[in-house]
Amino acid sequence: MDHEASPVGPLAKKTAPGTADRRILIVEDDDYTVAALRSILDLMLGQRDVWIAHDGHEGIRLAYEHTPDLILMDLALPKLDGWEVTRSLRSNPRFKRTPILAVSAHAMVGDREKALAAGCDDYFPKPIEVDEFVRFMRPYLVSR
Repeated sequence: MDHEASPVGPLAKKTAPGTADRRILIVEDDDYTVAALRSILDLMLGQRDVWIAHDGHEGIRLAYEHTPDLILMDLALPKLDGWEVTRSLRSNPRFKRTPILAVSAHAMVGDREKALAAGCDDYFPKPIEVDEFVRFMRPYLVSR
């Protein structure tokens, strides 16, 4: 998978109707989930500027390099977990208003609340069901 800090999504040339073109950072270590998220964002929602981080440290680095409009955050990451990455980003005023959405297999009672307490704005459980995920994402991608 892409380990570079360049945008992905060459198949999508324009945004889908009703959505704004957003810069999105995906912080996710599972290649299958990265591929699923990229496909949804690229093909169904028309998102072009998407960066991939495969661990928490890389997620922080790419957030500072690219100042994304939206961050999709796995919680179980190597090196630095998603809860810590979220808390770290939220400690900087630059990321106070950036939506951070937990997308995680941590789906036990209390995991959603723990993600929100760490600073995530919303929570979507894995495995990803495409139609539900598109509905979940749409409010975060609509034109303002």
